[in-house]
Amino acid sequence: MKKNLSVIIGLLLSVSLQAQIHEIGVFIGGSNYIGDVGSTTYIAPGEPAFGILYKWNKSPRHSWRISYSQSTITADDRDSEEPGRSLRGYHFENSIKELSLALEFNFFDFDLHTLDRKITPYVTSGINFLRYDDLYVELGETKKNKGKSGIAIPMIVGIKSKISRSFVLGVEAGARYTFTDNLDGSNPKDNSLSLLRFGNLNNNDWYVFSGITLTYTFGEKPCYCPQ
Repeated sequence: MKKNLSVIIGLLLSVSLQAQIHEIGVFIGGSNYIGDVGSTTYIAPGEPAFGILYKWNKSPRHSWRISYSQSTITADDRDSEEPGRSLRGYHFENSIKELSLALEFNFFDFDLHTLDRKITPYVTSGINFLRYDDLYVELGETKKNKGKSGIAIPMIVGIKSKISRSFVLGVEAGARYTFTDNLDGSNPKDNSLSLLRFGNLNNNDWYVFSGITLTYTFGEKPCYCPQ
């Protein structure tokens, strides 16, 4: 009985996997930071960012999305319109590497197996696991302490279109709310560095990835409607 049940489950999983459409591709764009140092502009990509992504389209309206992205984020007080920051003159550079697990929702049906050209806005959110450098500022100079791990919540909006039978092109901007206030060195957690903290210590940092995605679609034609 157990053997037969295992065979049935295996067949169902095989059919389920064949009944989906998959996408794999790349993200290319730029990054910027929002926090206690530098400009307060929300979307202003200044450093190159790139990544790879995979989507499992569960229906024409939603898909599961896994991606890896990385970039260097930088900020300089001299770019700020706030007089206090301009006079302070701090700047920093940090390396961001993120692994994202998310759900993507399409506003319109996006059936990749139709021959018609498809286009839809979409939103994406989930959870990001990130690595970054733990920084601190001493005598006006930003220094690295050690590597840190953290969590961020991505909030991505975009628009995508099927540009051929096998390729989908998207344009998106995604803000990441982090659970740290020290991407910029303003709030080191080490108690021995507590006197070096500055800025608004009650607000966590954000970073933004903006750019384009290009994905290649493959997989068997799904049946989204009930049998």
